[in-house]
Amino acid sequence: MDAAASEPSLYTVKAVFILDNDGNRLLSKYYDGELYPSMKEQKSFESNVFNKTHKADNEIAFLEGLTIVYKSSIDLFFYVVGSAQENELMLMSVLTCLFESLSHLLRKNVERRCLLDNMDGVFLVVDEIIDGGVILESDPQQVLQKVNYKADENPLTEHGMAQHLTEKLALTTNVLQSAKSRSSGPS
Repeated sequence: MDAAASEPSLYTVKAVFILDNDGNRLLSKYYDGELYPSMKEQKSFESNVFNKTHKADNEIAFLEGLTIVYKSSIDLFFYVVGSAQENELMLMSVLTCLFESLSHLLRKNVERRCLLDNMDGVFLVVDEIIDGGVILESDPQQVLQKVNYKADENPLTEHGMAQHLTEKLALTTNVLQSAKSRSSGPS
């Protein structure tokens, strides 16, 4: 084993994907460019993972030198992939956060049709939890707050998404104006 492989890294997550009960990809994000760089390789890997896990009662699998934690719900399978040396509990915390965040977002209808109807929100949730393989958040309430979603409201609608983006743009504009006024202020 080389020294680099055993060094701790913030880049914990290699991939996240959600498959339907036939093993078809609904969402996937690969964070390691060297790990299955082509779409064909990714789909082959996902197929292998699905075949190994879809009838199993476990929550963890080891395949192709990777640690995979997974969970199923109705007609969906959620997967989080890390290196062979990765701490399973870290990966499981990401999986749990993803599932619980989506459960709130989809109003407890964690199934294929509802997931596809709310794909914008699903991508926002994934992006709030993981950025480039680095775990940013593992608390579902924080994730939901960051995507500007409250459990007592309707799932993210086009209006809600537009409002979220408008607020982000306004915040960015205020920061830029503030920086500009400081730099052009009296000297």
